[in-house]
This record gives sequence, structure tokens and C-alpha cells, in this order.
Amino acid sequence: MKKVGIIAKLSNPRAVEVSGEVAKWLTERKVEVYGDKGLAESVKLVKVVSKEDMPEVIDTLIVLGGDGTMLAAARIIDGRKIPILGVNLGSLGFLTSVTVDEVHKVLDMMLKQERVPTEERMMLSVEVTRGGQKVASYRVLNDAVIKGTIARLVELETRINKEYVTTYRADGLIVATPTGSTAYSLSAAGPILYPTIHSIIVVPICPFNLTNRPVVIPDWMDVEVGLMQEHARVELTLDGQIDIPLFGGDRVDIKRADTNVYLVKCEPRSYFAILRERLMWEVKKS
Repeated sequence: MKKVGIIAKLSNPRAVEVSGEVAKWLTERKVEVYGDKGLAESVKLVKVVSKEDMPEVIDTLIVLGGDGTMLAAARIIDGRKIPILGVNLGSLGFLTSVTVDEVHKVLDMMLKQERVPTEERMMLSVEVTRGGQKVASYRVLNDAVIKGTIARLVELETRINKEYVTTYRADGLIVATPTGSTAYSLSAAGPILYPTIHSIIVVPICPFNLTNRPVVIPDWMDVEVGLMQEHARVELTLDGQIDIPLFGGDRVDIKRADTNVYLVKCEPRSYFAILRERLMWEVKKS
């Protein structure tokens, strides 16, 4: 770990403050620290590099904020094998699981190891086809959501591996990774999956037919969702951050991406410990 990038939620003063502390700690240990222009205006020890160019310069990335900041950072890394350490300064923080109090201890561990231990998280490749032409292509870490922009049911003809499954009449449809199983999918009664399981979740949002339930499929299967011709005012939302208007006749193809995200693995904190804390599960008293 010789060249570290920092991405922080600049609207959070605490995130900027901790960025400065981390940059100082790393610089004192002869580690080069990089950040974008916005961060560099507040943290003088940071060397300026654009977010787009940052993956070409750094060998490790530190993200300070909430899960939204982490999702944006994952798209910036764009599949490169760069370990990402998420420091939680948001609310739930399933992705940014390290607390501010723990960050220096974790960084010290990372400096002492030749190879930083990571946990591989799968991503989804999402493509929109309109009139036979591909009009949009993205990779996401959490989910792709197709949903009407008004309070009206949409009809979504859904196929898995080219086989017709059903036409959902619902408020929308969520296609999520195991990482995204604790995001919007969970609110729509989807299952919680261990994040390294190789699966894809398909979850209808408030379906008209109450027997339409979430399904989990292996990650080698593709999901194809088609909009009926008469539909309008429908959007595709990616990781809760990118909105793409959809029109009648559009097709959305979703499959496992050929790249992954690599999150720094912090022992001894387990995924179940994070679930207990974030979801406030009951703790057995001894």
C-alpha cells in the first residue's frame, strides 16, 4: 500500500475532517495520498487527481461516507482489482462497515501486510436496448430497478435465460446482487443473501398478484425485462444514483458483469455481526 486514494462525501463535514486525519497519518508513514480537487481544497496533504484518473494512479482506495458514496466509488474503480476500504460516516453502512474509531487500526494492519485481504463482490452488467440499438450500458454493485414514475402499475414481461417467466403487473421490479440484498430489495421483502454467494435476486415491487414472490437464480443466468408498448413514464434506476428514462418497447438485459469489486476484509468482524448491528437484531443475554 504505497499510493492511496481518498473519496469522501464532501457534504459531510465529519467525512472531510476524518479525510484530513487519515491523509496525515498515511503521509507520516511515507504513503502518497490522492484525492479530487474538491477534497484537496480542504485537505492540503492530498495530491490532486480527477476521480476518472484516480484508478490509474492508486493501489488502494479509502471511502469515507455512507453506502451511497461507496457505490459511486465502485463505479469509478470500474472493475479494477483495487482494494476498497469503506469507513462508515452514514447511517446503516453495510458496505462501509469500518467505524471512524477503527480506521487507524485497520490501516496499520493493511500497511503491515504484503497483500491486503479482500472479499470479492459480484457486479451486474445492465444494458438498455431501444429499437434494436443499445442506448445505455452500466455496471452496478447493488441493483437495477425498473419502476413507474407515477402511482400506476407497470407491466414487465420477464424472461430468464430466454425462457418466459411471467409478466409482472407491479409498481416495479428489482434485480439485485447478494450485496444489494440488504438495500431496496430488503425493503421489498426480498431475501438476505450472504454477499459472496453467486446469485441474482429478482424481486417484484408491490405486485398486483400476491403470489408473485422474489426468486433467486444462479449468477450464470441472464434476466431480460421488456416494457409493453403502451407504457410511458418508467425509469431504470441503477444503484439508486443513475436514472434512465424508459419507453414502451424498450428491453433491459441484466447479467453478471465480468468484473468484481474487492472490499477490504476486516477481521474479526463478520457479516453476521454487521447484520446484528445494522438491523438491530436481538442479542442473546448470557
